[in-house]
Amino acid sequence: MHRIDDSPLGKNSSYPDQYDPSLLYPVARAPLRLELGITDAPPFSGYDIWNAYELSWLDRKGKPHVALARFVVSADSPNIVESKSFKLYLNAFNQTRIGDAAAVQSMLERDLSAAFGGTVNVSLRAPRDCRGEMLEEWDGVCLDDLDIGMDCYQPAPDLLHTADDQVDEVLFSDLLKSNCPITGQPDWASVQVSYRGPRIDREGLLRYIVSFRQHGGFHEHCVERIFMDILTRCRPQQLTVYARYTRRGGLDINPLRSNGGARLPSNRRLARQ
Repeated sequence: MHRIDDSPLGKNSSYPDQYDPSLLYPVARAPLRLELGITDAPPFSGYDIWNAYELSWLDRKGKPHVALARFVVSADSPNIVESKSFKLYLNAFNQTRIGDAAAVQSMLERDLSAAFGGTVNVSLRAPRDCRGEMLEEWDGVCLDDLDIGMDCYQPAPDLLHTADDQVDEVLFSDLLKSNCPITGQPDWASVQVSYRGPRIDREGLLRYIVSFRQHGGFHEHCVERIFMDILTRCRPQQLTVYARYTRRGGLDINPLRSNGGARLPSNRRLARQ
């Protein structure tokens, strides 16, 4: 398996414009999960939903076509794919002559399933098919108006506390920020926590979310860390953590982890996406 230090992330790269599946750079999930104390099957299921806004290819006559692509990856897959390599791979379609969108979809499904090590569901849409599409507005209680002080900007699970009463609620924040672990570039996200169990102290949860502000971690790993910290510290009977990250280089990544039977969300964009 590849080492992340050998990936194209954070390095000068040429941008090939001819189809090349070898550009995809898988990274095993297991070592990252080991850092969270996950040594066996993880206590969650879920999905990573990728959206691509810069996919283009040529038809047999040389005419360009464009599409918006959605890629759904199971959290059970053994690998993630490093995001810059994913962008390089998608850009490599730009000057490649391919029969039609169905052929492009088939190529994407084959190559990505091989890289992630499990079936990747791919769907393509023409921009005109998105006419009238609404932005998502999350249900639940937004934490961001809480008047809190903060001086901790590395993940601090000891900020999480609970009360004795039992609740079933949805909380969210638009203040999640972490950094790419290789380049240090900022990653911005909104995160939603749905749970049933002892009431989570809202100020403590917001402080905990903000504590990721200078943390270096991949999107998927940050969401799994949040899930594991809440599960361990707050002990909810049911927990779902869902983050939607803003796009970079035409790609956004939206991980969801749940111990309550993860269902694929609608994938509608939030305002910042």
